[in-house]
Amino acid sequence: MIKNLLKNFCLITFALIAPITLPAGGIQKSLNQNKFLHNTKEIILSSNTSLFSFPEIHAKELLVLNIGTTLSVLRNWKVSESETWVRVELASNKFLDDPNKILKGWIRM
Repeated sequence: MIKNLLKNFCLITFALIAPITLPAGGIQKSLNQNKFLHNTKEIILSSNTSLFSFPEIHAKELLVLNIGTTLSVLRNWKVSESETWVRVELASNKFLDDPNKILKGWIRM
């Protein structure tokens, strides 16, 4: 009887305390423990900007991005000293957005 009581007590104690150390249990890890990309750059547009299919002014315009759109910078392309293009990716929700939505393109800086 006492053996079963002790076993049940240990089982209940473990069931109440152990989940708080699991990721879904409520204890949050420090941000320093997570591996983030340190070279990730984001920009927020301050004016309406065209998104092009490739880095040339006569390229096909894919769409016009509105003020306040957040973009992730993928790479830079310097055409000349006065002309720089940036390959960008639009922020999206991959589960809710249309799968045919244009997410990547080039903008002129």
